[in-house]
Amino acid sequence: MRSTSSRSVQTAVLALLVIGLIVMALGGYLAPLTRLALGPFISAQTWLSTRFQTLQNYINSPQDLARLRQRNVELEAEVSRLQAEIIDLKQQLAETRVLSALVDFARVRPENRYVAAAVIGRDPNPFVKYVIINRGSEDSLRRGMPVVTQQGLVGRVAAVTAGAARVQMITDPASAVNVRLEPSRAQATLLGSVTSEISLDMIPLTASIQNGDLVLTSGLGGNYPADILVGQVTSVRRRETDLFQSAAVQPVVDFNRLEIVLIITNFRPVDIAPLIPTPGTP
Repeated sequence: MRSTSSRSVQTAVLALLVIGLIVMALGGYLAPLTRLALGPFISAQTWLSTRFQTLQNYINSPQDLARLRQRNVELEAEVSRLQAEIIDLKQQLAETRVLSALVDFARVRPENRYVAAAVIGRDPNPFVKYVIINRGSEDSLRRGMPVVTQQGLVGRVAAVTAGAARVQMITDPASAVNVRLEPSRAQATLLGSVTSEISLDMIPLTASIQNGDLVLTSGLGGNYPADILVGQVTSVRRRETDLFQSAAVQPVVDFNRLEIVLIITNFRPVDIAPLIPTPGTP
């Protein structure tokens, strides 16, 4: 009986201690003691966790670096592809604008029939001014047909193959175009040059020419249809000792940036050379 009573007392004491500890813990009285007891274990755990993370990063870093390099290569390839697409879209937009302008030009002159062609080359000889286009006899092109852009006159077809043609521009030294000036309606000859500059010659002294006057094809000579814009007068040269006036002309076409042109296919040049009398011929 005495042994049983002793155990009951011990159990009650232990229960009271446990309840007391629980009450003290809930009241926050054991927090300093808990921190003091658990501090070394928490520090050891933090140290081990840091070292483990460092070791894990060291082991995984080559794989991560390889993945980053691969991703960088993929991103660079994607950037290059997008840049190429942007350039292509810009070119398509520029071509669309040119084609739209050419269509508008053709609508203004419904009496003519046109074939559009792309400029695919230039004559390397610096003393001649020719371009090569990607249309030829298979597209009904013939020698002498006028070539224009939406701005104005480019020149005429000088030679033709089945799939390509060579165009003599009005800036060529051998080019000569019969023109008239507006508003005076004076007749003149437009000449090319080695320097790609164009000028007017054979302007009558009686004609009143001013800077800014328009230069258009006259249709005389049978080589070009009339009323195609060529350019504007920029300066006039007149001397009393000369038989004719001359003038410098700013062309309306930018010959350094030719990309797409129109060929007037329903115009046939007329060769009037046999009808011009030579000296000594009655």
